[in-house]
Amino acid sequence: MDEDMDIVVLFDEEDNECHFEVLAVLDVEENRYAILLPVTEEGEEEEEAYVLRIEQDANGEDVLIGIEDDEELDTVVEAYEELVRQENN
Repeated sequence: MDEDMDIVVLFDEEDNECHFEVLAVLDVEENRYAILLPVTEEGEEEEEAYVLRIEQDANGEDVLIGIEDDEELDTVVEAYEELVRQENN
């Protein structure tokens, strides 16, 4: 595994530890979002990335929130795809 990767650890519904590489953090409209890719064992096919909104809790700590609004999700995905296109040029 590349030691320069930014990795976050989240817990699933069954309290299992899941590791994700942070592909990008971007601001879209008035919100901040994280694009996360599951870290897989070598040889495993990578899954789709997750898009989560970054909000702050009562203590000022960042928390990741799932996006339920399809329009909001589409807007963030388009912004991320544009960022990737710009980086590839």
